[in-house]
Amino acid sequence: MRCNAFILFISIGIYCAIFSTSAWSVNNFLMTGPKAYLTYSTSVAVGAHGGIEECKHQFTWERWNCPESALQLSTHNRLRSATRETSFVHAISSAGVMYTLTRNCSMGDFDNCGCDDSRNGRVGGRGWVWGGCSDNVEFGERISKLFVDALETGQDARALMNLHNNEAGRIAVKATMKRTCKCHGVSGSCSIQTCWLQLAEFREIGNYLKIKYDQAHKLEMDKRRMRAGNSADSRGATAETFSTVLAAELVFLEDSPDYCVRNASLGLHGTEGRECLQSGKNLSQWERRSCRRLCTECGLRVEEKRTEIVTSCNCKFHWCCMVKCQQCKQVVTKHYCSRKDTSSPNYTRRRNRGHKR
Repeated sequence: MRCNAFILFISIGIYCAIFSTSAWSVNNFLMTGPKAYLTYSTSVAVGAHGGIEECKHQFTWERWNCPESALQLSTHNRLRSATRETSFVHAISSAGVMYTLTRNCSMGDFDNCGCDDSRNGRVGGRGWVWGGCSDNVEFGERISKLFVDALETGQDARALMNLHNNEAGRIAVKATMKRTCKCHGVSGSCSIQTCWLQLAEFREIGNYLKIKYDQAHKLEMDKRRMRAGNSADSRGATAETFSTVLAAELVFLEDSPDYCVRNASLGLHGTEGRECLQSGKNLSQWERRSCRRLCTECGLRVEEKRTEIVTSCNCKFHWCCMVKCQQCKQVVTKHYCSRKDTSSPNYTRRRNRGHKR
């Protein structure tokens, strides 16, 4: 199965051409790094890719929709974006790497790693004790740091921002873990329970980090002290600024650009041509407002298009052993953002404000 061609934003420089068991290639860091870590490279790549896919899901109906250009954010590549969106990309990809390493470890995919039983036998709370096979997040955290943080070697504010958000992603994995228990006792009385910790579904981690994204802190740097360059005073000013924010919170340094409009130099496509939602079953309030957010507030109009789709239907099982289906045609209505007639006197464009995306 082919992968989208993209550059993963952080540290590892892993590119994918074909998604198969042997097709992953790694950069010079992996090839020249400790040989013991080479066995983890596939898990790292899969985890980073999973993080990006979750990013795309979380921002599907927003002005910034985690485009592939967003993945080219590593300071190693001299692409120095430091926006709120950058913070999320670093956090979710870091979380994805740690999550996959942890899961593979607990499943026994690595020779030198297994589930965490360090607390087994200890009393955890009233009526329950630690036992079973907890997911080994300590292992996942340790190995993911070696890969994800490796290329952030600078001392400037942007490199420290990336490292901070990488750590926030790893914290999210631990913060969302769930306790799972098994009952013990005579006749199923559940007089005592054995409990262990398991990873949450990765979607829950994505939801957790999306909230952190909405609450992200913009750091105001002391420009006077920063002018000192790589001096002790400059490094001290940077460290002081980052120390004011909890490690679990996302941080950014720059305001976001206007995601309504196309900007080729930044790799932004704008919202013209984007699909939006106006009606449908089980839509959230955020999804129902997507046409206003993507089209109307960006100076575009909502264009309705009717499309005929063909699907398999009325499938029946015939003995033995075949399933036959009919081909059913259905007309569906979709909505897209289209350019207004700029000659109209009512034409206006509302610019992005703050971190609207």
